[in-house]
Amino acid sequence: MYRFLMSRQWVILTLIALLLIPTMIRLGIWQMHRYDERTARNQLVTDALAAEPVPVEKLTAPGHTVTSTERYRTVTAKGRFDTEDEVVVRRRTNSDDEVGYHVLTPFVLDDGKVLLVNRGWIPSDGRSQTAFPKVPAPPSGEVTVEGRLMPDETTAASGIKNLQGLPDRQIMLVNSEQQARRLDATVLGGYISQTAPEPKGDTPELLGDPGKEDAALNYAYAVQWWLFSAAVPVGWVVLARREARERAQKAAERSGTTESEPATV
Repeated sequence: MYRFLMSRQWVILTLIALLLIPTMIRLGIWQMHRYDERTARNQLVTDALAAEPVPVEKLTAPGHTVTSTERYRTVTAKGRFDTEDEVVVRRRTNSDDEVGYHVLTPFVLDDGKVLLVNRGWIPSDGRSQTAFPKVPAPPSGEVTVEGRLMPDETTAASGIKNLQGLPDRQIMLVNSEQQARRLDATVLGGYISQTAPEPKGDTPELLGDPGKEDAALNYAYAVQWWLFSAAVPVGWVVLARREARERAQKAAERSGTTESEPATV
């Protein structure tokens, strides 16, 4: 009854099914790994945002690479803004996906070291991209700033090309080593996204809290792949039984037709 399973068509179908099952199981396991990774990163963000502010030099120093556990930690610093060496970071978007600039201002600490401060987003004023945009001034004199500690930006991590030959005082990536060479100063590793004090007139627009990754989506994908892997053998059995039933019906019809034919002399 099931001899058809040895036909070329069914052998190929069976091999495909046997290949699909472990492949889908493996894809489900991979999605669970992604779920665990994203859940862990979300927890790091939650812990960092909930931590008490600390002086910036407790977490970073010149040449220091900001780690994943230090990222987004709230830090404080006391000093003054150096607007003469201020630059803007090109092709940055705000929460409404409008393209503009991030304002990067050196912040000179009391001991002479420099902390890079991303003061937020400003719109492109529509003029030539070669002209330095109009940037609202930060508070003058000595001030205490607060912000989220961030690692240096690289092309490998961000996907942003570090273009050369840009207009004066415009950059593509926020990188403390590059800025240390430009400023000829001792610069702390990483930079901060300013959260306080809030700018007058809401400009520059402060950057929002870091978003959470959708880990639940990976969990759903894992379950989906495993359901698919379970459906493959079920579908194979259903197809095989239907094929056997149809073949049996055709055989019975042929047999009945032969028996009903009148004998000829």
